[in-house]
Parts: sequence; structure tokens; C-alpha cells
Amino acid sequence: MCDGLSNLACRLAGAAAIVICLGSVEGTVVEAAKGTVTGRVPSADGVEIAYTARGAGGVALVFIHGGLADRTFWAPQLDGLADRFRVVALDLAGHGESGRGRAAYTIGGWAEDVRAVVEALHLDRVVLIGNSLGGPVALEAAHLLPGRVLGVVGVDTLHDLTYTMDAATAHARAEAFRTDFTETCHAMVNSLFHPGKEMELRAWAERRMCATPPDVAVSMMEGFGGYDTARAARTAGVPIRAINGDLWPTRTDVNRTVVKDFDVTVIKDAGHYPMLEHPAAFNRILADIVRALEHDAARRGPTGR
Repeated sequence: MCDGLSNLACRLAGAAAIVICLGSVEGTVVEAAKGTVTGRVPSADGVEIAYTARGAGGVALVFIHGGLADRTFWAPQLDGLADRFRVVALDLAGHGESGRGRAAYTIGGWAEDVRAVVEALHLDRVVLIGNSLGGPVALEAAHLLPGRVLGVVGVDTLHDLTYTMDAATAHARAEAFRTDFTETCHAMVNSLFHPGKEMELRAWAERRMCATPPDVAVSMMEGFGGYDTARAARTAGVPIRAINGDLWPTRTDVNRTVVKDFDVTVIKDAGHYPMLEHPAAFNRILADIVRALEHDAARRGPTGR
């Protein structure tokens, strides 16, 4: 068990299981160790989306990684929660083992990737969990999956639902990636951790994230310009929770002016990846949130699709 341990090998022990069968051919589903199922499904535009699923249960937890990351960032969750829930992690288009070739990589397009996996696996009661970029993607996906989603859980994201990045800022950040992807990626990854902490995890994250095709990063940043998170939060139509680190403050009161049913749990001494930095605490918090969302949904009754 990894409870209380900081050893990176222990925290990422499930990563090997996640990537065992990533080379599966189009349309196939492959059985791997510990009941792991790995497959690919076409998104709305035909791009193949790779996913891994484990466990069983009435509620499915669908994990959505952040920008330039991949589904291995959820290894401790797939390993630690599969005994209680159906757990699913996917690679968004342009990331990990999923397909590429989109003219533009957008939050809306990535939401379609999530919908494709949820529908292909026939998941009827879902909690969408999104880290960083995955938070807005989860909000958009909830809107695409009416009646299926019990709630959205952001992970170090959705700090201020009223914030909109202006186009000039988004373009400048995109240009930085276009001009010197390696250095910009290095600087970005290092800014996501508390200074001097998690050096082994930081190096692991940088290796994976900075292997992402530069055009995906450029397109992602351009797409942030003018993106209306408040609109996405309102139209999601579900409760919103967050499990955030303490690098940046979460504006809880402001967020509740956008979505009344919002709450946040802050994990101390965690940066942008609390699910990797403090996996045991994170898993306990997430399991409690899911059970509460499940209870609230049962009390409200069926919503229908």
C-alpha cells in the first residue's frame, strides 16, 4: 500500500497495468492483469481514443487528464479505487496513445472523446473527474451526457469559474510553445509544484508531458482564449466539486455565484497533481465525494435521458 509513502515507484505502481495493452488494434478490447480492460473507440470525428477500465460497481469514475498529460497520471486511482467503483481513464486526442490529426484541439472536441468512451462502455451512472484542462472538458462532457452524470469533480482546476483568459494572453502562451516547446514545457511543469518538492515526480511528469506533440500544446493554448468556464459550469447541469492543491486559492464564494452546488476540498502541501502527490488522501476524499453525490442523486430520483 502507498498510504503515507512518498516513494514514486509505489505511487505509480499501477501505471504498468494501465499501459500493458496500449498497442491493441483498432476496435479491439484487450484483457490485461487484475481485470484491466484496455481498448480504443472512435470519437465523433473518427479519431481513436484509448482507454483503460477496471473494477465494477454501480457508479463509474471517469478520469480525464490535464493538458500534455495522459491517463497514466491516474494510476494510483485506478489501482486504489477499483475495488469499490468501475474506474475508467482515457487519453484525450493528441495525448498518450490516442489518435492525432485534428485541425484544432479544443475543449469541446475533447469532451466528445469523453462521451465516446462513456457511451461505448455503456456507463449509465458516472462521475467525471478532470485534472487541470480536464476540469472544463468534464463540464462540457456532462452537458453532452444528460441524465448519466452524477457530478463533476475538478482536480486542481476550476479555481475561479468567472475567469476567462483573453485572446492576447492565450496567443502569447501558444507562441511560447511554438517558438521553444522544450524550454516552455520545462518551465511550465516546474511551475506546477511547490518549490523544491516532489523532484522525482516532477521529473517523471516532465518526461511524459514534454513528449506531447508541440502542435497539440499550441492548439490547446490558442483554444483557451475567450473560453467561458462560467457558461460551461452552468450548462453542465450537475453538482461541481473540486479537490485542489494549495498553490493557488480557490474562490469558493465566487464560484457559488455561478453554480450554487459547488464545494472544494484543499489538500495541504499539494501542487497541481494532488492525485499523485498525496494519492491515499486524495482517494479517500474522492470516494467520500462520490458516495455523497450518489446519495444526493438517489434522493433526487431519476432524471431520465
